[in-house]
Amino acid sequence: MVERTAVIAALDAVIDPVSGQGLVAAGLVQGLVVAEDRAGFALEVDRSQAAAYAPVRDKAEAALKAIPGMARVSVILTAETQPTAAPRTAGLSKAAVDQGRAKAPVPTDRPPHVRRVLAVASGKGGVGKSTVAVNLAAALSARGLSVGILDADVYGPSLPTMLGISGQPAYEDGAIVPHVAHGLKAMSVGLLTKMDDAMIWRGPMASQAITQMLTQTRWGTADALLDVLVVDLPPGTGDVQLTLIQKTPLDGAVIVSTPQEVALADARRAHTLFQRVNVSTLGLIENMSGPVFGEGGGKAEAERLSIPFLGALPLDADLREGGDAGRPLVATDPHGDIAGRFVEIAARVSAALEL
Repeated sequence: MVERTAVIAALDAVIDPVSGQGLVAAGLVQGLVVAEDRAGFALEVDRSQAAAYAPVRDKAEAALKAIPGMARVSVILTAETQPTAAPRTAGLSKAAVDQGRAKAPVPTDRPPHVRRVLAVASGKGGVGKSTVAVNLAAALSARGLSVGILDADVYGPSLPTMLGISGQPAYEDGAIVPHVAHGLKAMSVGLLTKMDDAMIWRGPMASQAITQMLTQTRWGTADALLDVLVVDLPPGTGDVQLTLIQKTPLDGAVIVSTPQEVALADARRAHTLFQRVNVSTLGLIENMSGPVFGEGGGKAEAERLSIPFLGALPLDADLREGGDAGRPLVATDPHGDIAGRFVEIAARVSAALEL
């Protein structure tokens, strides 16, 4: 069992080159998580100092790995630009009114050796978005495509459970080597922590973690491109969504909702976000359709939004149990009714992505 006090002592033995203090004393260690045999944190510095702190990050990793019983270490270097005071104006300008609206940023580039990037989104939590994302990825893989899946919900990662994977991924030549399960290449911050650990990270730290997993994971190679990277977004329209849009060109988004209005209203907001940043919504999936939550609301909403309706998925015990057991139903029961529905949805998505 690795003690938190031992981790703090090891990090304070690594000196911050600016303040001359240990990393913890200097306030550079953010979101520290210590589990039985692993530890991770974000090393937060100003953007202008990011390159200078890369060796400090390496020393911090080495110091943690030297602790007896330590098996897995994750140190994420996050860089923020310090805010500057905004100029005073005589009145409220249009720029000020538009300040809170999502803009269409210029993306950097898609991850190396990845042909398409597909976001699976929902405006509301609890609608089964991650279950849909995992099984949709499996259905795309069943079409003969090379598929990866990135768990972008750093606060509530579910991919390790749903794919039955665990353990920190390996690093080779400066790249993260993703786990492979059920034919899918997978990466999640949940692989770095225990299931019940809380990631106490502010928005910029979470965004930096997503950026590193997105751009530094070896999703494909020059000889074996990844056909599509499915990104399971967290609920809402916040930092992580905007970070993803800023860091890579999205080839499309799929929105998941349950049939009732309270969920459809949030799905509407998710579609609005993608509209404002010039990302095409490939369609809407109605999940948990049936007597409990109703049915038909998703199809009607898709018609109102003038987007394709990709299909309805019933509330199904086997689908839920498969996710809990780390065995996606599409992979374990490929000829069943639920798998057939996912296969049809995957065909529509694949056509929209021109795969």
